[in-house]
Parts: sequence; structure tokens; C-alpha cells
Amino acid sequence: MANIQKILVANRGEIALRVMRSAKELGIQTVAIYSEADRNSLHVRYADEAVCVGPPASSESYLRVDKILKICKDLKVDAIHPGYGFLSENADFARQAQKAGVIFIGPSPEAIEIMGDKLSAKAAVLKRNVPLVPGLDKAITDIKFAKEKAEEIGYPILIKASAGGGGKGMRIVENPKDFEEQMDRAVSEAKNAFGDGSVFIEKFVTSPRHIEIQVIGDQHGNVVHLFERECSIQRRHQKVIEEAPSSVLSPEKREKMGKAAIDVAKSCNYYGAGTVEFIVDEKLDFYFLEMNTRLQVEHPVTEQITGVDLVKEQIRIAEGKPLSIKQEDLKIIGHSVEVRVYAEDPKNNFLPDIGRLKVYKRPQGTGVRVDDGFEQGMDIPIHYDPMIAKLITYADNREEAIKRMIRAIDEYEIVGIQTTLNFCKYVLQHEAFTSGNFDTKFIEKYFTPEVLESKLNQEEAELAAALVAKIWTERKAQTTANNASEKKVSLWKKNRL
Repeated sequence: MANIQKILVANRGEIALRVMRSAKELGIQTVAIYSEADRNSLHVRYADEAVCVGPPASSESYLRVDKILKICKDLKVDAIHPGYGFLSENADFARQAQKAGVIFIGPSPEAIEIMGDKLSAKAAVLKRNVPLVPGLDKAITDIKFAKEKAEEIGYPILIKASAGGGGKGMRIVENPKDFEEQMDRAVSEAKNAFGDGSVFIEKFVTSPRHIEIQVIGDQHGNVVHLFERECSIQRRHQKVIEEAPSSVLSPEKREKMGKAAIDVAKSCNYYGAGTVEFIVDEKLDFYFLEMNTRLQVEHPVTEQITGVDLVKEQIRIAEGKPLSIKQEDLKIIGHSVEVRVYAEDPKNNFLPDIGRLKVYKRPQGTGVRVDDGFEQGMDIPIHYDPMIAKLITYADNREEAIKRMIRAIDEYEIVGIQTTLNFCKYVLQHEAFTSGNFDTKFIEKYFTPEVLESKLNQEEAELAAALVAKIWTERKAQTTANNASEKKVSLWKKNRL
């Protein structure tokens, strides 16, 4: 077994800080890398050592495998933690790190490759009898053939990029006449995003929920699941609000999904932390979607309800140690909600809004956690993902966790840019969300910029009314005090005379 003494975090911002904090608690030294745009970032200041890896563009900095491995050699780094995004699911990076004698804190390159391609992932899990959405299990090359198969599957169907995720290369086709056009668009987008235009088709679940299971396995064949996360509130097929556990799963359904997730992990001899994502239909039947072979953005809600530090487990597993937890020891305790605070304007189709954080004050109090990488006066760089922070709340039950989140959102002060905070508050207060009766089409069904604008106007009006009332009360109190003072002066003069 290895004994890791120094970790380089091949990432930036809040996830770099998150990893470094757990490493520090384990007595492990940390190395930060940063681009010229991140020179004054918090993760740079927090690390024991920090090295500039290149210009602002990620292709010239955070994605430069050669530079990262040279830094590891120069600083005698034992292991690399990739965080999420960037090189976290890059099998070649993991392989090169191993060849350089550096431990990759994540799964094997082979597991990354199998699960990184949706078609090979489907083939692997099929052997374990994990439920799959009906569709083709191979890449499409013949449009005429694909169109015939789409007719057999039945519309609506979903065209998906084989090599990637995040909604890229994904098209919903409602009828045959639109198939060829949407197919061309999906192929083109997949090629631009991933350098691979391979796509496949499957049945489109019309009212899907997006529920994922956290798994973690060691290098000795042990795998456990840490229950589920509900991730159905999305914009552009990307998550905005997550919670754990889901409000709709029965204990029996949870057990079945957990077992299926473990089977997925075992299908590729998985070790490390990973997430198995499922589509769940209106009948709560579930189907394998994909596996993310890394730590997820929303992992804190799982940590909150289980008490497990996933990063520490990742590090122990990378050292060759067995899991410190067994399935029978894991229990769901309480409820946790996470909102992603993006520098985006919900009233303008969630487009990024770049600028300076003129005011930045985090919420505090019991059951409130903020994972971020910014402070007041810093700029949101244009070169990277626009996420500012992850705001997480925890309470004994779902209702209290939601109330706590609304309170935390109200306390979060961000001035200088538009953010998704007010949108998240709108969702959390919506009857569909509070009742648990929602799916991935929440925005399509319930949200318009006008709704949020009217809500903001109402809040501004209430704030203005409260301010007027406060001023009136203060003036009245001052007038009363002045009158009392004048009365005292008059009495004094009278007594003097």
C-alpha cells in the first residue's frame, strides 16, 4: 500500500479547495496549479505550494498534461486528484500519470474508457441485467437504417452523442419528418464538442426524473452505494438544484437502484468514487443512463446525509486501503439540498453574466455549507464554467432543509453580477417542488422570465414598503424625542425665571 505525502490538485476554484481541505486533515501536503487568470484565487493561496501552469485558456493551462506531470516530477508529488471537469474523466491522463509513477486518485484508465463511451457502457451493464432504455446499442452510420429503427422504437426518440455528456450532441425528435435534420445537428455538435460525431438513438422518456446513485469501491473488489440524489431541476440538460434523498423513492425502490448501481460499478471493475445516473419514469421504473467516473459537483448532499467524507475515501482507496465503510453501516440521516450559484441571468435564458463581485457575503448559521472559490472584489473569469459556489443546507427533514435553504439564499449577498439565486428560490417555493411532483421539464412547464421579474418586483416593493415604514418610525421617534427635549428646555427656562 502506498502512503501519499503530497497531492497535486489538477483543477481550480471550489473543488480544488474542497480536495485540499480533506487532504490537510489527513496530514497530506497540497500543490495547486493555476492559470494566469487565477493567479490570486483562493485555492492558490490555500495550497502549500502553487505553480502557474499557463495562460488563461484551459487548453493552454489546466488541460496541459505535459506541464502538470512535469510539475509533479519537479515537486516530488505522490498523487494527482483531478476534481471534476477538465481532465477528471480523461483515461489517457490517468494512464500517463501512472506511467510517470504518480498515483491517479480515481478509477483505472480502463474503467474510464468503458464508461466514458455510452455504447460500451451500455454493453457492459447489459451483461449484469441492469435496465436500459429501449434503443440501438451501436453507433449510427446509416441514416436510413437509423430512421427505420426509430420507427420501430416509437417516437419521440432521443439522439445522443456516444462520447460525451452535459447535453451536447443531444436532440429530441418528435416525428419522422424532423429526424434527418436533428440527426445532422446532433452529429455536428458531438463532433465539435468531443471530436467524435458518433451518436445513437433510444426511446425518449416523456416525463423523466434524473436520479443518481453514489457508489464507492476499493481495489479489493468491495463496492457500496451511498443512496441517491434527486437531480431533476435542470437547465440545458445541466443540473441546478440537487437533493438527497429523493422524495419519491420507497425503501424497496431505493434498494433495487442501489443494487443496480453496484452492478454497474462491478461491470467495469470500478474503484474510487463514482456516480451511476438513471432516468426514472412516471411509474418509477428506472433505466441506466450513464456513469460519471469522478466526484460529482453535487457530492456534498450525500456527505451530509451519510457523514462520509468522499474525498478522504478516494485518497484511502488510491493508497490501496480497503473501504472504511460497509453497506450495512450506511444509513440516511436527515435531508440535504444543494443549489448551484451560477453567474448567469435567468431572465436572459441563463446566459453567463461576467463581472466583478462588488459585494460578496456568504450566508451562515446552523446547517449551512458554502463551497466556493471567490471573495469580495474578485472577478468572475470569462474562460471557465460560470459557477460561483455551491450552497448546501442540511436539516432533520426535507421541509426544514428547504426552509433553511430559502433563508440562506436571502442572506447570500452578491452585487455586481446576475446570479441564479432568485431562480433557485422561485423553484424551492413552487408547489411542484415542495410536493415532490416534478421532473426534468420543470423550467419548460413552470418558469418564464416574466414570472421571476414579477416576483422580484414584488420583493422589491415589499422591501421598499419596509424601508418607508422604518424611516417613518425613526422620524416619528425622533420627533417625539425632539418634542420631549423642547419641553424639558421650556420647563428649565420657566424654573430659571
